Amino acid sequence: MLFIFNFLFSPLPTPALICILTLGTAIFLWLINRPQPVLPPVDLNNQSVGIKGGARKGAGQKDNDSHYYFSDARTLYEVFQRGLAVSDNGPCLGYRKPNQPYRWLSYKQVSDRAEYLGSCLLHKGYGSSTDHFIGIFAQNRPEWIISELACYTYSMVAVPLYDTLGADAIIYIVNKANISAVICDTPQKASLLIENVKKGLTPGLKLIILMDPFEDDLKERGEKNGVEILLLFDAENLGKENFRKPMPPRPKDLSIICFTSGTTGDPKGAMLTHENIVANSSAFLKLYFQATTEDVSISYLPLAHMFERIVQTVMYSCGAKVGFFQGDIRLLPDDMKTLKPTVFPSVPRLLNRIYDKVHNEAKTPLKKFLLNLAVSCKFSEVKKGIIRRDSFWDKLIFGKIQVGWLGIGQSQANIWVFEAYGQTECSWWCFLGHVGVPLACNHVKLEDVPDMNYFSVNSEGEICIKGINVFQGYLKDPEKTKEVLDEDGWLHTGDIGRWLPNGTLKIIDRKKNIFKLAQGEYIAPEKIENIYIRSNPVSQVFVHGDSLRSSLVGVVVPDPEVLPSFVAKLGLKAPLKNCVKSIFLHPEPFSIENGLLTPTLKAKRGDLAKYFQTQINSLYENIQE
Repeated sequence: MLFIFNFLFSPLPTPALICILTLGTAIFLWLINRPQPVLPPVDLNNQSVGIKGGARKGAGQKDNDSHYYFSDARTLYEVFQRGLAVSDNGPCLGYRKPNQPYRWLSYKQVSDRAEYLGSCLLHKGYGSSTDHFIGIFAQNRPEWIISELACYTYSMVAVPLYDTLGADAIIYIVNKANISAVICDTPQKASLLIENVKKGLTPGLKLIILMDPFEDDLKERGEKNGVEILLLFDAENLGKENFRKPMPPRPKDLSIICFTSGTTGDPKGAMLTHENIVANSSAFLKLYFQATTEDVSISYLPLAHMFERIVQTVMYSCGAKVGFFQGDIRLLPDDMKTLKPTVFPSVPRLLNRIYDKVHNEAKTPLKKFLLNLAVSCKFSEVKKGIIRRDSFWDKLIFGKIQVGWLGIGQSQANIWVFEAYGQTECSWWCFLGHVGVPLACNHVKLEDVPDMNYFSVNSEGEICIKGINVFQGYLKDPEKTKEVLDEDGWLHTGDIGRWLPNGTLKIIDRKKNIFKLAQGEYIAPEKIENIYIRSNPVSQVFVHGDSLRSSLVGVVVPDPEVLPSFVAKLGLKAPLKNCVKSIFLHPEPFSIENGLLTPTLKAKRGDLAKYFQTQINSLYENIQE
């Protein structure tokens, strides 16, 4: 008290006292304003627990019987109707043209248009048979969702098509699924479908409904080949004039058949029920994220795959909004700046590319030091549960990255970035994160793979999934179904995983993509590729082996922004001293468009081997084995 009295009434405080007061004030302000941690739903050091039979479940999971999250949303039709109700007919689907703001269709507009389109299909005699399905052949856009919802409104089954599978695969799917009607986006795709009918390759196709306007000659070409061509606008009007009352499905009814892109062989049609998909999205809602009517997701990942479908199911069930990108992935940052999404589903490949580009742009030692320090400080906060965008490092470094790569402004709230591990056969999501924790709708076990020296007693083995989200089998393919779905209901994924001490799972290998070299050595090429891809000059890599050869060769797509400076600095005077004896540098990236990547951005190993067969042969000819 005497100190305070003297301080308050002394004519001039000493510099030492001023410093003490300033420091005390700063500490006090920091204590009352310091960021508070967000408590995770489970103990991060014990995220899964063992159960009977050697399997594991999420630590927050009571059982794997998570059929639904909302009692009034047990099918995909009910999911959308719930969204209509809780949003009070709010905005639902957003779209934009270049340099324009987003425009929105309301939930009621989407629901009405789906009913009109479904009524048209029934009026025309399509979709009423249990073994005839409706094809959807389009890029992500509102009409895709309207077409899908039209199927669900009248208990029809949707079958997505996508041209990146190749022309032969489209023919195969149309015939395998007995598709008699296809809803597509462009006249070019319609022309391709008509040509297949003309050649007698898809005789069962009788109706094409086009989203975009088309010329009269396309309609005439269709008529000459027994295919009716309708504009979507006209189809909806016809359905409105011949309206049918909705005939909603039951949870165990088939909802969608997703043909897996696959890396070899014909596509396989994974049959998924309404219950499969709702259970998957419900498990996600239960433990991780429940959207509100204010949330908005950016839709750019292919709707023909289940990852994007599950994200949208979550959004619709909560009355949230979905905005579609313009169709060009290069314009995605601009779309995000305009849309300002709060939910951003992504895949590891895209996130890795962003990561690599950010690090490559830190060209000076000082920039590299600051970036690494910023990442270290931010990661330290994240491990404590502190999630924020207003730190010193956010303002100095991360804010620029967020604006430049994700289109997120500083005034915008935090955005949820989701990636997940899964397969079409388990409605996509089995784990959340990298790879993360089992969802509430499934259990997970690791099974021994002796040939690759992986054993469950060492917490390693093939990942097997069992739960409500597991598919019903492959369409008209019992043999392929038996290969992945055993008698006890376990889905064998073909991926090799390892349980980590904190209860999360990590992917370490792939069972299917192994081959034996001449000396009897088993090789997992993806494991080697994952090592090479860490090198900054390497953008993409494909490792190949031959059972008649004792060594490996590879094709490398260099990063055009990094390679010149790398070569200038180090030179390439000596051959690579490692397990790949020779490489071929290829200037064009592997992509979906050139048929070397699947739509989920996995390497199509068989197609890559065929594409580079000449180069591979040349590489082997120059190796002294």
